[in-house]
Amino acid sequence: MNTAKTITIGSNSKNPLLVNRLGYGTMRLTGEGIYGEPKNRPEALEILKHAVASGVNFFDTADYYGEDVTNRLISEALYPYPDDLVICTKVGCTRKPDKSWIPYNTPENLRTSIENNLRTLKIEQVTLVHFRAMHGHMNFEESMEAMFKMQEEGKILHVGVSNVSVENLETALKMGNIATVENMYGHAQRTSMKNAFGDTYGGGEVLELCEQNKIPLIPYFSLVHAIGKKDNRIAEIAQKYNVSETEVNIAWLLHKSSWILPIPGTSSLAHFSENIKAKNLSLTKEDMEFLE
Repeated sequence: MNTAKTITIGSNSKNPLLVNRLGYGTMRLTGEGIYGEPKNRPEALEILKHAVASGVNFFDTADYYGEDVTNRLISEALYPYPDDLVICTKVGCTRKPDKSWIPYNTPENLRTSIENNLRTLKIEQVTLVHFRAMHGHMNFEESMEAMFKMQEEGKILHVGVSNVSVENLETALKMGNIATVENMYGHAQRTSMKNAFGDTYGGGEVLELCEQNKIPLIPYFSLVHAIGKKDNRIAEIAQKYNVSETEVNIAWLLHKSSWILPIPGTSSLAHFSENIKAKNLSLTKEDMEFLE
């Protein structure tokens, strides 16, 4: 089966962006507990540079990764940025020194976060920003109004949402143009679940709506939940093609829908090199039916 090599962000807007599939998620570049500096800072910087050299032009980050660690690593490694590079950040959350994740999603909080992203990334406009929903601790419509207000001001080019239900996405679509959706999604875990971070909403519930509206679904935790599963189907396909199970997991995402933009992350240059191979792994129709 042939898979699309590129995907369009903001296809329904005046400023569509064409990016390559795969992207890269920077969260794993931080220290233990997604907090503090990486154990191997030179390797973290090298991964970012190698990613661009490998054709990756979509990076996912957040100012609360670290805190501010991934943003600073990106600017140190890649600034001045290539013309086609899209840096996607997230707002709606912050961290405490005890490594807890807390809501930071009032209009004032969101504005502070955007200003912080502009400063640490050394940019004048955030190309794409996701409002990360923290369910039970937010006024979703009020937060989205603040996002669209900053878009009108020119601080944000494209607005996306993260960790949203179908109802949230439908609400957001009525309020403005939604460029992307970032939800948990992978072969082993496609629907919503509860974990240490609270309610985590699955991509399986919103994928059809994304496809109908030509909105890329950006899956997170696509590999985390694949570890330790008793389902051997991925392993069987990996053995068939003599590749790693990680490559098959990523390739499955690429084949599942042309509107999925995977962003597998890692803090290992060797693992990154393994992950990037997935874009060249072709799965057959029979493979996909087997993995369904």
